[in-house]
Amino acid sequence: MLNKFLSKITFESYKDFVQNFQIRIPDNFNFAYDVVDELARQKPDKTAIVWCDDNGGEAVFTFAQLKYYSDKTANYLKSVGIKKGDPVMLILKGRYEFWFCLIALHKLGAIAVPATHLLTAKDIIYRNNAASIKMIIAVNDPPLLDHIDKAQSESPSLLYKAAIGNINRNGWISFDEGVSKADSDFQRPLGDEATTNNDISLLYFTSGTTGYPKMVQHNFTYPLGHIVTAKFWQNVEEDGLHYTVADTGWAKAVWGKIYGQWISGSAVFVYDYDRFDPKRLLGVIEKYGVTSFCAPPTIYRFLIKENLSDYNLSSLKYCVVAGEPLNPEVYNQFLKATGIKLMEGYGQTELTVTIATFPWMKPKPGSMGKPAPGYDIDIIDEEGRSCDVGEQGQIVVRTDRYKPVGMFDGYYREPERTREVWRDGIYYTGDMAWKDEDGYFWFVGRSDDVIKSSGYRIGPFEVESALLEHPAVLECAITGAPDPIRGQVVKATVVLAKGYRPSQELIVELQDHVKKTTAPYKYPRIVEFVEELPKTISGKIRRVEIRTKDNE
Repeated sequence: MLNKFLSKITFESYKDFVQNFQIRIPDNFNFAYDVVDELARQKPDKTAIVWCDDNGGEAVFTFAQLKYYSDKTANYLKSVGIKKGDPVMLILKGRYEFWFCLIALHKLGAIAVPATHLLTAKDIIYRNNAASIKMIIAVNDPPLLDHIDKAQSESPSLLYKAAIGNINRNGWISFDEGVSKADSDFQRPLGDEATTNNDISLLYFTSGTTGYPKMVQHNFTYPLGHIVTAKFWQNVEEDGLHYTVADTGWAKAVWGKIYGQWISGSAVFVYDYDRFDPKRLLGVIEKYGVTSFCAPPTIYRFLIKENLSDYNLSSLKYCVVAGEPLNPEVYNQFLKATGIKLMEGYGQTELTVTIATFPWMKPKPGSMGKPAPGYDIDIIDEEGRSCDVGEQGQIVVRTDRYKPVGMFDGYYREPERTREVWRDGIYYTGDMAWKDEDGYFWFVGRSDDVIKSSGYRIGPFEVESALLEHPAVLECAITGAPDPIRGQVVKATVVLAKGYRPSQELIVELQDHVKKTTAPYKYPRIVEFVEELPKTISGKIRRVEIRTKDNE
């Protein structure tokens, strides 16, 4: 399948990769027909999805089965009134029906709007109206359905509500029943109903650490951008089994659970659980023979607390990490326990993998790596000047010469918010970093999170990394607290590991630890112990909430 889209697949070095990698984009590309249905025709028995849950449920789907179920789902959705351009929200957690729906919506040319089950009625009302959601397909979870029902009266565009499983609820229709009755043959639309490369295929609401979430708009070529994500960063294998830990409500799911993996020949593993348990996670990796693995640093922090020698992880060949900066301590402990080097990557919902540690590169623990092919990356200062080696600035994507395959088209219905971050041929990521003499990028923090204290610019990540090396610290967030003399001082908000209790002695111990581990001026002058950190519904730390509280 890769030969269909790449003129060259094997590369000898990172330099060769960046210089000679090129994606061939077909006219009117549609992942559902040109990848899923094509694989169903060529290799009908090839495994696409291996699925399990915590209740003993198991399922395996081949590409022939995916074509069958996605055709039936497309016919069902068409029968209730969904057509090209209609936004449909999918709140399906880790259920395999998510894949039936996503592929079916691509076939129809409708707009898929994945969302998390953690949304409240207020969140759903905002999303319904911002995107003119016409239909919601949800898991049969009573609290979630309650929120959707409460949102109904303030959501004039919402016409249909379907739930999977047995549903006997006023105003709801049964997804399972509808699909079971639908025809199993869906023909690719022609003429005005056919999709084009520039049509909208996906809308993602960013979790947003400040303000209302934005709607990230992707077109039908977006899946091709994830060839780099899957094949050359996650290093998936032909007939391998790749597992990315991500709820289907987040963009990370399509980074690691469908597009690039299937194009590259790998099956995807889906573990549908309600509560994360590191022991169970390791158990399913062992049981199902996962070959490549992607997770945020938080997951790895829990995994290294387990006795990894209790599990047979011999199937696991390659592991990558993204979502938040990787602390070197986590890298070193995982390497010691498994012999596997964690290969870090960086990107945003608006992008595909943008900077990463690729297979030809020696990882530098704590570094994101180097720019992906197709991305013209720079670090610039507040005057727009390219930063020198070692100088902090904002990561930007230069698009004046070309737009990377898979980069978003803008924020849906929000041209002003788009212009705020993407103007004069430059997309501003809002993330601060610096570059070393070897060209590796090092994350500092969001531009809003950088602390300015007594003339120094201090990135939260480096102080957090130092604190996380101390055994007493399970999680922490570094912010700037107002100070009349220094402008700001470094504050550490700390969640303690089991067996540790807050004390003045521990505060001094943590401060001394940071002084010894990094530059003394970066130590936290304020240390606050909390039970948990404020986070977005996608799990990102809301440092803005801590700052706002301190400024009251």
